[in-house]
Amino acid sequence: MSREKVKLIKKARRIRRIKKKVVGTDERPRMAFTKTNRHLHAQIINDMKGVTIVGMSTTSKEIKDAFKDKKSLKNKDVAKKLAELIAKKAVEKNVKKIVFDRRGRKYMGVVKIFADTLRENGLEF
Repeated sequence: MSREKVKLIKKARRIRRIKKKVVGTDERPRMAFTKTNRHLHAQIINDMKGVTIVGMSTTSKEIKDAFKDKKSLKNKDVAKKLAELIAKKAVEKNVKKIVFDRRGRKYMGVVKIFADTLRENGLEF
């Protein structure tokens, strides 16, 4: 088996193991934060109903307009802006407490900046 395939299998196992414990409810929905090669994606999900309450990514118009000259939209500045926008939308929909799902990533770099900015903008987790 190739090294890349082993890494993908390990990540899938890690995500599955975390998903058993991190579940979004009515009072504390789950914030799923995903990082791809070029973009960042964040969703607030109620797993009990199977509904996305708020979703946003760096492909959205607000962020693309703010960072026109960047090729990769996954750095710390973009993560901070994304967190500010999604926290603002969540507070408008009366979501103040969440469960943070890092999707198997370490709590450092872009993930840490994103989480800290969410806390600064009124979300508790």
